[in-house]
Amino acid sequence: MIRRVALGIAYRGTAYQGWQSQPGGCTVQDKLEAALSAFVDQPVTTLCAGRTDAGVHGLNQVVHLDSPVEREPFSWVRGCNRYLPQDIAVQWCREVAPGFHARNSARSRRYRYLLLESPVRPALEDGQAGWVFRPLDGDAMRAAAARLIGEHDFSSFRSSECQAASPVKTLYAIQITRRGAYWRLDFHGSAFLHHMIRNIMGCLVAVGSGRQPPGWIDAVLAARDRDAAAPTFAAEGLYFVGPQYDPALGIPEHTPAMDWFG
Repeated sequence: MIRRVALGIAYRGTAYQGWQSQPGGCTVQDKLEAALSAFVDQPVTTLCAGRTDAGVHGLNQVVHLDSPVEREPFSWVRGCNRYLPQDIAVQWCREVAPGFHARNSARSRRYRYLLLESPVRPALEDGQAGWVFRPLDGDAMRAAAARLIGEHDFSSFRSSECQAASPVKTLYAIQITRRGAYWRLDFHGSAFLHHMIRNIMGCLVAVGSGRQPPGWIDAVLAARDRDAAAPTFAAEGLYFVGPQYDPALGIPEHTPAMDWFG
């Protein structure tokens, strides 16, 4: 009997060429599917809630798979982690209904960007935080971010490689907070285009550093042209926090890695 299983995956993306499987095999999906296949002793394929780029991290990436074997949830977690590298770990497992789909069942998605403001480049946090050496104005960035909330055509923030059917997405919230030298930007939206958050980050940093006024964001949105926006910001500080589903499905939205931010 085939059973549909959902898993939550946390990973540090520094060493990988993104989530999606590639011929070279150096992606998070490749490592996960190899571990799952070793655990059940037969080939396993997965579908994820949201693909991430090279260098981007995941706190609660959700995948589903159809398993021909029966295992207890804790066995999926421990058994799969036995075969995974140290920078990837299954966090939880749930058996779900046959109609559950990690991507299509998601109601919204959340991302987080961790940004170091310092005259000195990162060291211990290298690969895990973005970096700016100019002082940032948080109020200016919040004023700019507020102009992005709602349903918009985000073509100006869309990569030329984006495969989304439509550039129209809805941003529910952008929260910008600071603790010491670190800025944390939390994004919540219906879905996101390829490079959309990294392109928004480039624009918010341009505003925060005084190179552009907050109202410039209106012109960027209206242009619907990638050339109107700032350059794509670094991948290192970006984290896929995870998707959100109907609570009735019982899919966990929190993993211990989320507490690492404080």
